[in-house]
Amino acid sequence: MNEFLTDENFLIYCAKYYDNPQCQSTEEFMEDLKRIKYIKKLITRYIESGELKDRLILNHLIILNNLFGSEHLCRILYLKAKTQFGYIKPFLVLLNLLPEKLFNIKGESIIDTTVISMDTQIINILRKV
Repeated sequence: MNEFLTDENFLIYCAKYYDNPQCQSTEEFMEDLKRIKYIKKLITRYIESGELKDRLILNHLIILNNLFGSEHLCRILYLKAKTQFGYIKPFLVLLNLLPEKLFNIKGESIIDTTVISMDTQIINILRKV
């Protein structure tokens, strides 16, 4: 897993690791990628209003994990939602998807995920799930 992931090679990277035998078109692939955008919007809504749609976020993450695998999913999420990763991390921990280290993402050679702080409100909400 030494290949670099950047905004420039994002689509190629996603296509390379996309595993959906039922996918019939590019449009379906792009619809699946929109789940990342949906997660970002749900996290933004939580930050702005305090409203957390935890089950919807979990559903999107489970589907994305099934399509890309946990390590690729975490790399993709870190690239596309780095500023929100502390809010996404509790979901990844709950689902046991987050590796201790991520490698070669947008100029960062090693990202130690254990030092990324998590939102305590989200942790408390997820403890009830």
